[in-house]
Amino acid sequence: MEIIQIVGLGLIATFLALVVKEHKPVFAFLLTVFTGILIFIFLAGKISTIITMLEELAENASINMVYVQTILKIIGIAYIAEFGAQIAKDAGQGAMASKIELAGKVLIMIMAIPIISVIIETVIGLLPA
Repeated sequence: MEIIQIVGLGLIATFLALVVKEHKPVFAFLLTVFTGILIFIFLAGKISTIITMLEELAENASINMVYVQTILKIIGIAYIAEFGAQIAKDAGQGAMASKIELAGKVLIMIMAIPIISVIIETVIGLLPA
């Protein structure tokens, strides 16, 4: 099972980082970042499969692909911002992590404006005149 491999890799990296941190904190941090990137690369194929399936479902449901792509971009922004914030937190930079999270939230709001507009227009169209 893939989750066992991912958790195993994460636990081994955590243990090694704790051991190395006493002597070389920079190497411990780099080990943590490298392991995170490795897990992300491992999951990239799975993510592309999910995206393909969602696009096929949207096409079958006759949903405008612009909205599906926007939602996928929003999800991507959320994951990337979370990943970056966690790396900053691991480095002891809580303030920087907060800024990364804020930037992710603002970018998500910007990306969501077209979808929110369509929802509002649809609701207004349903209301009696």
